[in-house]
Amino acid sequence: MTESAASAQSPFNPATHRVERVLCFAAHPDDIDFAAAGTIAAWTAAGVQVSYCIMTDGDAGGFDPAHRAEIIVLRAAEQRRAAELVGVTDIHYLHERDGYLEPTHEVMKGVVKLIREVRPDVVLAMHPERNWNRIQKSHPDHLAVGEAVTRAVYPAVENPFAYPELAEAGLAAYKLPWLWLYAGPEERENHFVDVTDHVATKLDAIHVHVSQHPDVAAMEVAVRNGMLANARRGSLADGRSAEAFHVVAVNGPGTIAGF
Repeated sequence: MTESAASAQSPFNPATHRVERVLCFAAHPDDIDFAAAGTIAAWTAAGVQVSYCIMTDGDAGGFDPAHRAEIIVLRAAEQRRAAELVGVTDIHYLHERDGYLEPTHEVMKGVVKLIREVRPDVVLAMHPERNWNRIQKSHPDHLAVGEAVTRAVYPAVENPFAYPELAEAGLAAYKLPWLWLYAGPEERENHFVDVTDHVATKLDAIHVHVSQHPDVAAMEVAVRNGMLANARRGSLADGRSAEAFHVVAVNGPGTIAGF
């Protein structure tokens, strides 16, 4: 995977930091595809194991009233097909109600449980901070994902005394190396992944979510322009496309942990 980071800012160096397993959290089916499908396609092409956790069923999404009775089943099928296009087959749901997601201890415990099960090198999640430049990125469910995952990542995932029933069930505490956040404020983004070779796959994955796109042409233009703008901000060559993240080093050689 070709990556260009704002190297003075990003703590992640793809040349030296190995990624073998990734766990991605999102609020709704299609969130991951809009934000990170290109990066995920590059990871899986390189042999990285990627899993998804969708926190709600997306039951408040869509535009056609005729879809209401079947929207949960429809969106799950869309997410499954979109994930397969980028090499992902392991998808988990927390089955929270769309529009009502909160960073409760029940949700956080579910996040801790899954991270301890998967034990990823990278957790990818929505950003807990609101994007005032494009508030649509900051659906309340998105912010709740970011807050729940960030709280879970530290300290609960690595604290053996947090949610002790998990340790008693055999899920030992785990020190996560990296947290990658997406859909946050641009000023927080410090890492840019060149996904030029995976733009078509990303768009194919987004197009699968047909229940969510009342204007497909406008959506595609916006996505393409957004990736080109990311590449410019990341100092990639003209004409390249990129996805942008706020990368946080959680645990490394110099980390001093304390609960």
